[in-house]
Amino acid sequence: MKNINIVNFEIDQKELKDFKTNYEKDTKNKVVKNALTKNPISEIVYDAKNEKDVINDFSIEVKTLPVCNQKQSGRCWIFAACNFLREKIAHELNVTNFELSQNYIAFFDKLEKANYLLASIVDLIASEPDERVLMHVLVNGVGDGGQWDMFVNLVKKYGVVPKNVMNETYQSSGTRESDILINSLARQFAAKAKKLHKNGETDKILLLKKETMQLIYNLLVNCFGEPPVNFDFEYTDKEGKYHIEEGYTPKTFFDKYVKNLDDYISIVNAPTESKPFYNTYTIDYLNNVIEGKRIVHLNLPMERFKELIISQLKDNEIVWFGSDVSNYRDRNTGLWDDLSFDYKSAFSFEIKFDKAEMLDFHESAMNHAMCLTGVNIKNRKINRWKVENSWGKEAGNQGYFIMSDSRFDSYVYQAVINKKYLNEKELKVLEGEPIVLAPWDPLGTLAK
Repeated sequence: MKNINIVNFEIDQKELKDFKTNYEKDTKNKVVKNALTKNPISEIVYDAKNEKDVINDFSIEVKTLPVCNQKQSGRCWIFAACNFLREKIAHELNVTNFELSQNYIAFFDKLEKANYLLASIVDLIASEPDERVLMHVLVNGVGDGGQWDMFVNLVKKYGVVPKNVMNETYQSSGTRESDILINSLARQFAAKAKKLHKNGETDKILLLKKETMQLIYNLLVNCFGEPPVNFDFEYTDKEGKYHIEEGYTPKTFFDKYVKNLDDYISIVNAPTESKPFYNTYTIDYLNNVIEGKRIVHLNLPMERFKELIISQLKDNEIVWFGSDVSNYRDRNTGLWDDLSFDYKSAFSFEIKFDKAEMLDFHESAMNHAMCLTGVNIKNRKINRWKVENSWGKEAGNQGYFIMSDSRFDSYVYQAVINKKYLNEKELKVLEGEPIVLAPWDPLGTLAK
């Protein structure tokens, strides 16, 4: 294929003059410019015509506990997964409110991610820093984001505890500075390990790794607190009766109250040519617990994807799911609807291309995890979904949001479903070896 001479793409003075002339011809530009001087773009393009669908009634709905708040952190996937688990625990305990400690899980997630990062650096130590895989590993480093399978790895290894046993700290609720320090230590490790490798002193790398991990552990304890080893569990049920259960460890508490977690699998809707449906996929160099399960996704058409979600909701069980929440949402009304933002009237263009193209050309990918708690089906057609978020009760309707089915189709990518709803074909696919994707593949994005 002949290369395009990009010199021909320069902006010359004539073209610049034409831009200005054409801008001034369109009289609405002055109105839009004046409006944008004092208002966000999203507010001046908002079209309220679909607010009639902001109805908090659903033909299928799971009644849930009050929302949580991840604050200034990217731990939505942990909050959503804890919300999924706490509904089962709260039902068993007969209580009206209950939370698991998200901080406890985040502590070990950071520790395990740091360990996985250092191991990945050692695995790639022969590479130069600008080699693409190593560069990707170093640039992404350790962050707050995660995936369902990462959560499973953590709680199966470390258990869970009620929130009061390891409460939030200032640092756990705002993780930017501690993340920077962890990644600086990891990159410093990479530089030192590279020198040892070049000098033929690879036997010293493991000791360096242990020293670095000790520093990271110390930092995490200082920032997030020390994880509990033993605790007593106290609660009051709906009838006002006080209970105390003594002598738990995080693992024994998990073993008693969390059941059948391995029955749940990740399904995705990624309709790109490179990822045919009815295959499973995993992502290279993406995980937290080295000895844990791989991150595996079963790719399904949207119609089947929705069928499975609705099956679980009908059985009175909420659904952990991953979506792109970058655009088309209103925090005040609680409506998330791509058809409620009219960019064309203001700017004379629309951002409209299909879901596969959005993935391929990096316009969209999963970046936030929440829980689906309801769906409304009218005349056999879905028109809205109920979403439990983790942005606190001040956002949306007491922390809950309504998503249009149109936005669902375009921007929902992942859900976690009990395997019992899968058919024989899908179960057989799960038995096979997943296709390994590059570390930078859109299916490898993390919920934050």
